[in-house]
Amino acid sequence: MIQYTEFKERVVLITGAASGIGHAQTSRFLEQGAIVIGLDKQVETIAKLAEEYSTFSFYQLDVTDHEKMKVIVSEILEQGICIDYLVNTAGILDDYLPTLETSDTLWQRIMDTNVTAVFHLTNLVLPQMLKNKRGTIINTASIASLVAGGGGAAYTAAKHALAGYTKQLALDYAEDGIHVNAIAPGAIQTPMNAADFAGDAQMAKWVANETPLKRWAQPEEVADLTLFLASEASAYLQGAIVPIDGGWLLK
Repeated sequence: MIQYTEFKERVVLITGAASGIGHAQTSRFLEQGAIVIGLDKQVETIAKLAEEYSTFSFYQLDVTDHEKMKVIVSEILEQGICIDYLVNTAGILDDYLPTLETSDTLWQRIMDTNVTAVFHLTNLVLPQMLKNKRGTIINTASIASLVAGGGGAAYTAAKHALAGYTKQLALDYAEDGIHVNAIAPGAIQTPMNAADFAGDAQMAKWVANETPLKRWAQPEEVADLTLFLASEASAYLQGAIVPIDGGWLLK
């Protein structure tokens, strides 16, 4: 793992910090000396990090609860904490359902979690970043942000919307010192994909075989890319949707 010096004592706010990619990102930033604030509706896994690192704190939050989100962010900012990096990672799948099998309730839940929550949290954090004339925002998109087949109708639509939001955000605030990009993971072995590994894991085997690198990635590989995108080494990369997919999009 590359060692960065610029994250030491900088503040990172991460959603979905309790598991999968978000947990790996949280761990990586902590290892680099950052002060990390995690948001997640789960608390069991995330509590262990608080015991290990004095530089880690967390708030229990379902990111679709916008009023509670507002209260939490206000509390953080009122403590005089400056959020240097916002990492929007929380997200949910839609069971790969086509549109005729997608209920209104499922559609709204996917949109609320994968897009609207990012919009609300960004708008809560961005004013302080603009005041400080610096800040980095990294969104978790998906290969479903770029092509069909990475999810169902709702998930693919939501992730395409998130890619568009990332690009517009990057365009609107680039000259104000705001560094914005998104990561587009492919097959990453996380609890969100646990169903693919159930039973004889035929789905997981199929996905690995269809991936040019012939394997699933681990969350830590996405976390390492996150560190690069947050670092000064990527300062000239703006508004990019960066795939980490083992070559899936090459087909």
